[in-house]
Formats: sequence, C-alpha cells, structure tokens
Amino acid sequence: MTAYAAPLGRLLLSLIFILGGASKFGNLAGTGAYMETVGLPAILAGPAAAFELVAGLAILLGWQTRLVALLLAGFCLVTAAMFHNNFADQIQMVMFLKNLGLAGGFLTLYAHGAGGMSLDSRKAG
Repeated sequence: MTAYAAPLGRLLLSLIFILGGASKFGNLAGTGAYMETVGLPAILAGPAAAFELVAGLAILLGWQTRLVALLLAGFCLVTAAMFHNNFADQIQMVMFLKNLGLAGGFLTLYAHGAGGMSLDSRKAG
C-alpha cells in the first residue's frame, strides 16, 4: 500500500492546479478581472494559468518534483496572502488555510522528492 502513497499524494496535490489552470484558460478575461481586484495586471492571467497547468502536470508525473514543489509552495503562500486575506469572510479564511495546507504538502514533496512511480525515480534508477 505504501508504494501507492506517493503517486496518490501527487495526484491529489496536482488536481487543483491542473483543473484550476485549465479553468483559467477557459475564462482569461474573468481571471484577469479578478486579478485586477488585488492590484495585479490582467495580462498575468495567461502566465498564471500556464504555470498552474504545467506545474500541476509536473507534480502529477513526478518530473522535477523538488523544484516544482518549491515553486508551488511559494505560489500558494503568495496567493493566500494576496487573494484570501479577508479573515472576516469565513470562506476566505478557509481558502487561506487551504493554501497553507497545500504549501505544507509541497514543502514535504520538496524535502522527500517524488517517490516511486515518477519520472524523477526513473532517472535516478
């Protein structure tokens, strides 16, 4: 059973970014408008969508896992601080804590690597 823990963990961590990135590509105008509400230029919607999609796929496949996990941990912390900082709104507080939890998961991946059934393990083995 433990042989499947790492790939299952990568799958679960990656889904929010794969689906979120694809969703952002489906509505770049809406994503850009939302980004503008926190002072970011709408032009960053495309790069943000691409980063989420590519990084999510990299985690899923276990490719460059430590680097991508570190980048995603930082991404989660920055987005928590920028987009989910209205602690009077319970939903935003939950989203903030969700991002902290994701960052923790990615820091664990950074520390321990992709594990089995990954492109990283194929290179090493």
